[in-house]
Amino acid sequence: MTLVGHASWAEKTLIDCGRFYPPDCKTPEARLRYYASIFPLVEVDSSYYAIPSQTNTHNWAARTPEGFVFNVKAFRFFTGHQTDVQVLPRGVKELLPGRKRLLYRDTADEVKDALWDAFSQSLEPLRLNGKLGLIHFQFPPSVVPSPRVVAHLESIRQKLPRDTISVEFRHSSWWDGTSRTVETLAMLRGLNAVHTVVDGPRGFDNSVPPIWEVTNPNYMLVRLHGRNTETYNAAVSSPAERFSYEYSDSELKGIIAETVRLAYKARHAHMIFNNCDEDKGVRNGMTALKMLVQYGDGKMPDLKDPFHPNGVLAAVSVEELSAASNQLPPPAQGEPEIREAEVDVARIGRVRITFQLREMRHHKSSHMHWAAVFAQPI
Repeated sequence: MTLVGHASWAEKTLIDCGRFYPPDCKTPEARLRYYASIFPLVEVDSSYYAIPSQTNTHNWAARTPEGFVFNVKAFRFFTGHQTDVQVLPRGVKELLPGRKRLLYRDTADEVKDALWDAFSQSLEPLRLNGKLGLIHFQFPPSVVPSPRVVAHLESIRQKLPRDTISVEFRHSSWWDGTSRTVETLAMLRGLNAVHTVVDGPRGFDNSVPPIWEVTNPNYMLVRLHGRNTETYNAAVSSPAERFSYEYSDSELKGIIAETVRLAYKARHAHMIFNNCDEDKGVRNGMTALKMLVQYGDGKMPDLKDPFHPNGVLAAVSVEELSAASNQLPPPAQGEPEIREAEVDVARIGRVRITFQLREMRHHKSSHMHWAAVFAQPI
């Protein structure tokens, strides 16, 4: 099942723009209830800045419908970011007289353990109500491949044995070439951690390509940061400005196609829109919800039922597929990423097939080709 959500329901520019929440949604409770009436998933961003209280997480669970899911960003201390002692729980601050800031690698085990316990306990209301999805560990660009990082990931896995963690690296060295990519994915599989497919700006050391792979049989995660190369590394006033970008329908269609294709390999697929400037992310999210209805929800198709939206393609013969692809222009760079063609299928009738432009590599050469990704009866 593919769930779509936004990176926070309480982002300041989303509230201030006045285009998403109705005028009478003036309280945190009203906003969360309204948000949950539209989206089935949200990513909690505030937990990165401070460990939430159990009162808050209890309220989140109580104010959302059955089946609603919270993905929670890990507290910044655990991902190696410098952390102000003032944001720590009172009992932990008492262990740190005179300290102003902490780094994980320089902190005593007693303090680390206390913070892990506080973080885990804060999520218990979500666990008990079946609403805790992924705990998302987004590492800074300074974190590059090393045995020390792998050991830290192993310790995270041990600290949260009941939960599913997702991992997002933000330095390109994790995906530098085929060999390194294979090693990174194998490491995540060994930890039973969820690999994060990232869609964002390209071409920077602190940006990563979208690696469309699944490393956990229960979950896959796609996070969309927008593609604004001008603001990505600029001196901006807020994360919202950095990720100010609205995906076109054509761009979303390609991402949805890949998401649903890959979702066959996991029980649950999550899409999080982190292009969080004003209502850009929620608008894109609502479009994605509509597209998922069109293309299917990401469940494994029942090949015995060719009328299932994701199973239609299995009923199309090679000859019928060839007849459809022959209607398309020659595949080449610069063509729109998505094309559609209609063809008569013997087992079903008239069918619309969606093709995606892809690059096929063979030894030292490559060429573009049209790959069929979905089909629907007309």
